Amino acid sequence: MTSHSTDDLLLQLHNAALSDMHTSRPKKLVRALAYQAEDLGPEAEAFATEDALRRALERALSTDQLVEVWRRKLTDWDFATDPAWSRSPERTEARRSDIYGLLGISEETRKLLDSLVPVAKVEAPVVITDEFTPWYTPQSQQGRPWYWPSYRSHLERKGWGAEAVAGLDVATDAVVERLADPTHPAAYQSKGLVVGYVQSGKTANFTGVIAKAVDAGYRLVIVLGGTLNMLRAQTQRRLDMELVGRENILRGASEYESDYANDPAWNQGRFVSFGSLPSTRGGFDIVRLTTRDDDYKSLLQGITALEFEKQEPALPLHDARNLHRSMARLMVVKKNKSVLTKLVKDLRKIKTPLAEIPVLIIDDESDEASVNTTNLAKPDAERTAINQKISELLRMLPRAQYVGYTATPFANVFIDPSDAQDIFPKDFIVSLPRPEGYMGARDFHDLDSAIPPEERTFANSNELAHVRNITVAADEDAGDDVCLQQAMDMFVLTAAMKLYREAEGGYGERYFQHHTMLIHESVRTEVHRELLGKVTRMWWNAGYMGPSGRERLRELFDTDIAPVSAARADGLAVPPSFDALARHVGPAVTRIGGDDNPIIVVNGDKDIETGEADFDRRPIWKILIGGQKLARGFTVEGLTVSYFRRRAGNASTLMQMGRWFGFREGYRDLVRVFLGRSESMGAKEIDLYSAFEAICLDEENFRAELRQYATLVDGRPQVTPAQVPPLVSQHLPWLKPTSPNKMYNARLVELRSPGHWQEPTAYPTKAADLRHNTGLWLPVLDALSTEVMSLGYRFTGDATRDGGVHRFDALVGSLPAQDALCLFREVRWGAPSQFAPHLAYLEEISGASSCDLDDWLIVAPQHTKRGQRLTLGHSERTFAWFGRDRRRGPLFGAISEPKHRAVPLRIAGALADSGDPATESLVVPRRGVIVVYPVIEAKHRTDIAEDGRMAPDKIVMAFSFVAPSAARGSDSRVLRFTTVDRSREGQPIIDAR
Repeated sequence: MTSHSTDDLLLQLHNAALSDMHTSRPKKLVRALAYQAEDLGPEAEAFATEDALRRALERALSTDQLVEVWRRKLTDWDFATDPAWSRSPERTEARRSDIYGLLGISEETRKLLDSLVPVAKVEAPVVITDEFTPWYTPQSQQGRPWYWPSYRSHLERKGWGAEAVAGLDVATDAVVERLADPTHPAAYQSKGLVVGYVQSGKTANFTGVIAKAVDAGYRLVIVLGGTLNMLRAQTQRRLDMELVGRENILRGASEYESDYANDPAWNQGRFVSFGSLPSTRGGFDIVRLTTRDDDYKSLLQGITALEFEKQEPALPLHDARNLHRSMARLMVVKKNKSVLTKLVKDLRKIKTPLAEIPVLIIDDESDEASVNTTNLAKPDAERTAINQKISELLRMLPRAQYVGYTATPFANVFIDPSDAQDIFPKDFIVSLPRPEGYMGARDFHDLDSAIPPEERTFANSNELAHVRNITVAADEDAGDDVCLQQAMDMFVLTAAMKLYREAEGGYGERYFQHHTMLIHESVRTEVHRELLGKVTRMWWNAGYMGPSGRERLRELFDTDIAPVSAARADGLAVPPSFDALARHVGPAVTRIGGDDNPIIVVNGDKDIETGEADFDRRPIWKILIGGQKLARGFTVEGLTVSYFRRRAGNASTLMQMGRWFGFREGYRDLVRVFLGRSESMGAKEIDLYSAFEAICLDEENFRAELRQYATLVDGRPQVTPAQVPPLVSQHLPWLKPTSPNKMYNARLVELRSPGHWQEPTAYPTKAADLRHNTGLWLPVLDALSTEVMSLGYRFTGDATRDGGVHRFDALVGSLPAQDALCLFREVRWGAPSQFAPHLAYLEEISGASSCDLDDWLIVAPQHTKRGQRLTLGHSERTFAWFGRDRRRGPLFGAISEPKHRAVPLRIAGALADSGDPATESLVVPRRGVIVVYPVIEAKHRTDIAEDGRMAPDKIVMAFSFVAPSAARGSDSRVLRFTTVDRSREGQPIIDAR
């Protein structure tokens, strides 16, 4: 028997044996192999041994098909959540040991498998899913597993670590397995959403999804690559380079006829190569229907390029006997009405029945342009143009699977789920983990730092290290010029730092190909024209080669670069003084402006565009001025200094403008963001730094909610994608999550929150209701201690957060569970539906038959300094009040202060020992905590009398609460919903339990 047939037989045996374990615990391997060998004949029996596996593994590469089969299965078991067959945590050596023990394999085989398939320690994606039928198993890979192994190898050659590749493998599986089986006789259209981070590698994920999908049988892939030519071209090149490969691009043409003939990466051999066309090597080809420079065009010679060949004409294309012998087609198209119209028109002409074609539609930046913004409930309403064309594609392609990708998901989850023609992710939402080495919003803010502001340093404060204020002086232009000059100086100084690191080491063999600064103030071209003139004058007057410029750089180095890099360089080279760096300043200035063109304007206006921001074809060390073209999706390579004053009215838009998010290998400590502070917006004052902080909180809350509800209960999802929208929060009144013109189909009935901070915000506006609520709380306040307690919680530092203490003063008291429930029932609300799900849960845990809750600790935080005091209650004691304002309607933004949260969470049993005797003295089993905040809105703050008295109808008695961490109710379900079926308006609500 030949070596090739031996490998095939061994692969077939292990494929079958491991596939039989798809939904079960690991089983004795040799017994499973022997069972499968009975069906494969006498030749197979000789290979149904552990020795045969061990010999194969000793000579195997990490990308061999046998290793792929084992990688998939071991990763499944490594990532399994609370399996019955292992008590070890997922993705640990202990879990892997349990697996090997159940398989019954020797220590030698274990070491071989560990070396080829190391335990992935990366975070798993969070998946909110509807129920689905598993089909993507090792057996489904018997077609032509070609492009995923190739892509995996390419990533490893690029320097991706084993854990990063394993994480991508798991994350892409989570998507592909929820698509429909392309070979199934019945057509099903799955729709899903993948949520990443801004500039975090979403393209790598959907490239992997495409690779696995075409291997599994999807034969037409349509990538909607944004609304701009430059973004579409960037996506096309990435797919061509890393997935499609040289041979599929050339298809027999010479190297010089390629659309990448002038691309350095093409000439350096960095495009994937298979040696010859995949179809000649046992694989299948990918035919490109778009190129880097050309979007989809109506096909000139008929529509032959879209015709799918059938080896068995009597069978449908989706039959495995046809599907796995057919070429795949790939197109990257702009989200443009005319382009999509051409595609729809051509698809209608082809002879292959559209109902037979397994299609994958990848929608990059799916919250932009794709979402319908027309209220279809209005008479004669029509869908917006791009949404209409996407809907048309989905209607005419019954086997089309739609997967949207975005970092700002709120527009997508607010789509009405009952609109069957829209792109609501009815089947799944996958939240990708934060990648290793990524710099995101959290890395520029001190969201949960326990360190008091006055004790923060470059080492322990992200804001101090990376963020610089654009302060507006009395002469706004003069103040702006000072800040802009400092940003430009920082750009030159960090360029010199990069050259120093290239020369001195600490960055390996690599060099910094790109170094950029982004100025983003407006989308208007006339502003860009003015900026170009201003920045050009400032550059040539900066005097970087003379004494005045050098003195500014020296001061900036001594006060900023040196101390920040000393704390955060993480082993990278840092000059001991400016004098040691000075020799690199001249070369840095020359790289940036040596061609007399230090600035590139990227805005589509040919009159003022000064160059092309094509990072693929040449190194770019430039200042970029841009607007919308640089605000979404497009990657600005080497971005080190950002100067940002652009305003936006919703979180999705503003977050996408955070081009400084991304991977900054070798210069993370040099990244600086200059942000506008306290600018006016109509009658309001806005602060861009606070806006990004609020977005980050909204995003992290949303991801945390998804993570909490992703756990299955009795094998079924707690929530489906249709029930996700109520989980979206908003922290700033003027910064809405997304355009607020979409409805959703779920109504929250009960929200169980054991050990979680909950903060209702829909307080009433009517004077009678406010007076009523104040009256409810006065007896509770009267019963509080007269002595102020100092309460604290000590956090232990780790790799992601410095240690420190959250401490505050408070008056405390207790309230029996039944008394508190009576109060909860009586509180009046401006939007009762917001608190109703909480009340249902509080009713359940406070019942006479419940053993979950005994009492509530009442905590009234007090300001450290005297002031902001209200005289309340019959005893006429004074209490601290808090200034807060409503965001819209009856809703406030965040009311509590972060430093107040850790102590209540500890007392409720959600955190470990506080390290604070006063706090620990309040810890009692089955105790919850209520934190009371008397709130005064801005319009009433002048009404407070000198003695602290105020009319009770001008006080908002706000509160937050933490239920005991053990108060989980009668089962482990977190949410209970009802759903509204818009096709049955007026009929009873459907219970979705």
